[in-house]
Amino acid sequence: MSAPSLTVNGESLEVEGIDPHTTLLDFLRDRGLVGTKEGCAEGECGACAVVVLRLEHEGPRYVAVNACLTLVGSVLGAELRTVEGLSPQPGSRSAGRAAGPSVAELHPVQRAMVELGGSQCGYCTPGFVVSMFAEYYRREASLTPSGEPGLRWDPESVAGNLCRCTGYRPIREAMRSLPLAAEDDGFRARLSQPLAPLGEASLVREDVPGGGGTRRLHRPASLAGALALLAEEPAAKLIAGGTDLVVEVNQRDRRWPTLIALEAVDELRTLELGGEEIRIGAGLNLSELEHRLGGALPLLDELFPLFSSRLIRNRATLGGNLVNASPIGDSPPALLALDARVVLASQRGERELPLVEFFTGYRQTALAPGELLRAVIVPRRAPTHAHFYKVSKRVLDDISTVAAAFAVDLDPASNTVTRARLAYGGVAATPVRAQAVEQALVGRPWTAETVAELAPQLRESFTPLSDHRGSAAYRQAMLARTFEKFFHETQAGRRLGPQPPPSVVLPVLPPRPQKGANA
Repeated sequence: MSAPSLTVNGESLEVEGIDPHTTLLDFLRDRGLVGTKEGCAEGECGACAVVVLRLEHEGPRYVAVNACLTLVGSVLGAELRTVEGLSPQPGSRSAGRAAGPSVAELHPVQRAMVELGGSQCGYCTPGFVVSMFAEYYRREASLTPSGEPGLRWDPESVAGNLCRCTGYRPIREAMRSLPLAAEDDGFRARLSQPLAPLGEASLVREDVPGGGGTRRLHRPASLAGALALLAEEPAAKLIAGGTDLVVEVNQRDRRWPTLIALEAVDELRTLELGGEEIRIGAGLNLSELEHRLGGALPLLDELFPLFSSRLIRNRATLGGNLVNASPIGDSPPALLALDARVVLASQRGERELPLVEFFTGYRQTALAPGELLRAVIVPRRAPTHAHFYKVSKRVLDDISTVAAAFAVDLDPASNTVTRARLAYGGVAATPVRAQAVEQALVGRPWTAETVAELAPQLRESFTPLSDHRGSAAYRQAMLARTFEKFFHETQAGRRLGPQPPPSVVLPVLPPRPQKGANA
């Protein structure tokens, strides 16, 4: 079992005697790395962003994550970079100096922020810099609309970072101004070097103050190891990305005697693109899933940009979102509309279950003691029309009031409905399908008259509750309104209303000259 340590900014830091519930944010700030800020402790602001060097399907990549939602035990043995570790470059003459870097030694991202006025009060700046750093080394070569060589930039790379001073324009311009990473860039060179996968690890804290007893975090390196631990301690709390569970740690002071982190279980991070169906590992983070799917499931392509922010999706997983069983989770309606199935595993073996049968009550699932969610299986079929909708106070990076996903098959000769799936979140104790209306649609023409006739039945299908995000009456109205919008979009042949920004291709710029560089 690997020794408990982390490599932070090129330095190995021991991790001894800490509570397994300790976040990266607290760990780093306790060791003087206070450039990483705390703004919300729930992944909304991005001030706590750090970079993890993560081994993904195509090799090592710099990935920005929220330190406030990442437990130290989940990433033991990993290489991290905070804003303090982005300059000077690895291996430079100044890398060992006690004094801070000169302006000439700043990373290109940091220089762009300085020169283009991307920082005012400065509180959010470290998080922006870290997210931009990860995007700087992620950008892909492409062609501009005019056919010039360019670099594809994802505006979502900074969508999880909030700023209340600049109005974002200078930050956006700083990102757009960045050239291609230089050939002798030490951080770029690190991406071409081997990176060992995370291994088995554990943290134990005995005699926790306040009568907490002993707390443990185990991080198995195989599915068999995870199932063995779960069989031994069926009450242990599983943690995948932690983007919801660690909010409970931070905001509600939740603690568990035993945590089992699934970060190092490669069997949960697989993706199999079969001819008839797609099998998604329950522990595959959503950003990597989006990239590797490559448009194979268009309905999920509509979901991803509306699923919180890139910072969250860099750790969030389908498995965690489903097992969390929140009635306002974003992925369940989309997966229900696609007739997804789940694979549940234990030491007794595996079993499959239709997702529609997985949710048994408010935040309750069909998982038996000793079981975990191993994979999600999605049939590879193309409905005639399918769209995802999220009703929330903001278009992006918000929690659903109502979520909906619809998939309809039509007979091309008669324009009649042959199959329908109408799935919702936020209107009942669990994610649900309006199965009575689905059945009523079959055999009817796909027309405005059919939709208008069934709208009252749809509004009465569920009895939602009122809360601070929306009243019961509003949610009932959205049951029909989202479906009506779906119909009109199928007739218009395009999406209506505000949509997430697409990636853009910018011309390749020459490396930025270093002003006042040391001789």
